[in-house]
Amino acid sequence: MIKKIKFRFYSYLNDFIKAESQKNLKLTDERYYVHHYRGRQTIKDRIESIGVPHPEVTLILNNSQAVDFSYLVQPGDFFSIYPHLYNFELPEEIKLLTEYPEKPKFILDVHLGRLARYLRRFGFDTAYRNDYQDREIVDQAVSEKRIILSRDRGLLMRKRVKWAKFIWNDDPKKQLEEVFARFQLAQYYHGQESRCVDCNSKLVDIDKEEIIERLEPKTKKYFQDFKYCPSCDKIYWRGSHYEKTEKMLTELNQQ
Repeated sequence: MIKKIKFRFYSYLNDFIKAESQKNLKLTDERYYVHHYRGRQTIKDRIESIGVPHPEVTLILNNSQAVDFSYLVQPGDFFSIYPHLYNFELPEEIKLLTEYPEKPKFILDVHLGRLARYLRRFGFDTAYRNDYQDREIVDQAVSEKRIILSRDRGLLMRKRVKWAKFIWNDDPKKQLEEVFARFQLAQYYHGQESRCVDCNSKLVDIDKEEIIERLEPKTKKYFQDFKYCPSCDKIYWRGSHYEKTEKMLTELNQQ
């Protein structure tokens, strides 16, 4: 038997939905969706069946009553579905997901290599490989308590995924802006922390004399402070690229 419920999605959650391709979803003049389904279904299953990954949902109200993802939908239910809204504080008893417990650390899918380098540059522990399989990403995210960042909504819909964000933009700088805003990363960066952009290892201070033979003449002349990656043997200093990315971050935080 075909059953019917109603949805209203708020803010960017509507961007996940392509109504013209949904045979079981119809947008009404009142700006809510009528959704048809069969059998015994949870609200999580219904939300994801129309393209919205569960980690992007922060609050579900059924006729003004908060419910969780395990709620079994009933014919005639009317759901209001809310995304993560910055500075939107919810009582603990109605939160769908606990807050991330520490300084955010991430794992990125194969499409986000440049974003991975930016996050490492600003000191965020960021796992990335260009040959990751989806299952590997989920396994590592679960075992190491990492936040998944992905351009693949199917990956974010996997049952074991907890903390995650869909990345909307193609431009890596805009991607960085998205992540900084969603997870309020500015509070964690104080200008001193950085990781190797190639391998994610923590950088350590190194005396200039230990590496002086490896430096170009102008680098020897104009720079005194250096950092070193013990894993991949790369040397870093505060050159033009450092200043450029610092300026980028300043502009990002002013928006």
